[in-house]
Amino acid sequence: MKLKTIIVDDSTMQRMAISKLVSKHPQLNLIAEYSNAIEARNALKNYEIDLIFLDIEMPIINGFDLLEALDNPPQVVLITGKKDYALKAFDYDVTDYLHKPITPTRFDASVRRVISRVQSNTINEENEEHIFVKSNLKKKKVFLNQIKWVEALGDYIKLVTDESNVVILSTMKAFERQLPEDKFLRIHKSYIVNLDRIQRFNSKNVEIENHSIPLSRNKKVALTEALTSI
Repeated sequence: MKLKTIIVDDSTMQRMAISKLVSKHPQLNLIAEYSNAIEARNALKNYEIDLIFLDIEMPIINGFDLLEALDNPPQVVLITGKKDYALKAFDYDVTDYLHKPITPTRFDASVRRVISRVQSNTINEENEEHIFVKSNLKKKKVFLNQIKWVEALGDYIKLVTDESNVVILSTMKAFERQLPEDKFLRIHKSYIVNLDRIQRFNSKNVEIENHSIPLSRNKKVALTEALTSI
């Protein structure tokens, strides 16, 4: 396992120092280095990265600003010359916090922590129920518990998930057969919902995260029974 890694630091000397450590580590693959958070943010939109070594103190957009701008950040090891940020750092669920100057021993310990978390996340993901769907000619793994609802779009359907919307070529009927009956229910000709995500409902609508989804009159009893049995 080699983790795709980037370095974000406005200091050329610091980037060089971290780059040497990353390049020498057998389980890290250095993809790129960035001198500011704006470039890094744009890159993260286009590439799948496993790990960021991220400086906190940068001009215009600092490390914390970058983390707040990311919807689904990879693992992050924060780097700083000040110890004052340590408590705030863990509010962002970062994997580790390195204080400059960084020693090889402390760096290796940080990478071990990253790898341990990756392995733990992988085990959890493998145990979660999932399906594979074909979107944009690529197979995509979708975890069932992340699907909020499914919506008909003509010859296509849209999966609204925690991470993004996934559009696939399928009928609602065909896709419904892939979903466990005790967790999903078709409540309208154009909608299938994740029962665990329903916040409230009335005779006409179901609400999921402030989105109102139409409920067919003949599905109200089935929905009530399904929610009661959860």
